[in-house]
Amino acid sequence: MSSIGSMNSSARRLDPWAAGFAVASVLFPAAAAIGMRWIGPWPIIACLIAILILRIVRPGASAAPLAMTLCLLAVAVSELLVSAFDAELAARLYPVFMNATMLFAFALTLWKPPSMIERFARIAEPDLDAGGVAYTRKVTWAWIGFFIVNGGIALWTALQGSWFVWGVYNGGISYALAGSLFAVEFVVRRIVRARNAAT
Repeated sequence: MSSIGSMNSSARRLDPWAAGFAVASVLFPAAAAIGMRWIGPWPIIACLIAILILRIVRPGASAAPLAMTLCLLAVAVSELLVSAFDAELAARLYPVFMNATMLFAFALTLWKPPSMIERFARIAEPDLDAGGVAYTRKVTWAWIGFFIVNGGIALWTALQGSWFVWGVYNGGISYALAGSLFAVEFVVRRIVRARNAAT
């Protein structure tokens, strides 16, 4: 039991590099929309790729998982390839690339279980029962659907929307939608658990 407790505490411990990357990802659309007018696309692309590389080679206690490393490398390479033709478009496509990598990562865990949400759930509940496993698999499918829809809208804003529309959606609305999905899932999970406990 003590080993499980130590695993849970280490899993819950804040990783400053991961937290910094998450904050940078959230702030990137707003920063890019504002910075594009003053400094142009290349400094933004350079900062973005530097953030991706730092996240991959972070000097933390444990290396980034292989799947995450490959996904982030794919995003960095995609940014470089697109920027060779259109640096401004490369900056606008960053949310699309991130949605695509998240979609791939979640879908891969359905092919090779445990599902992504089950992995998260087992941090708090190592002894997840069969019903919990089935439920987390459905939630993983729900997030895959979100990434498909969100990535499609992000692609439209990148190709057709103004910088204002792109910044508002990718820097605000998309995160609000993700937060809403998370909140709804949290409420549903508590209802399901209460119902299972009563039976």
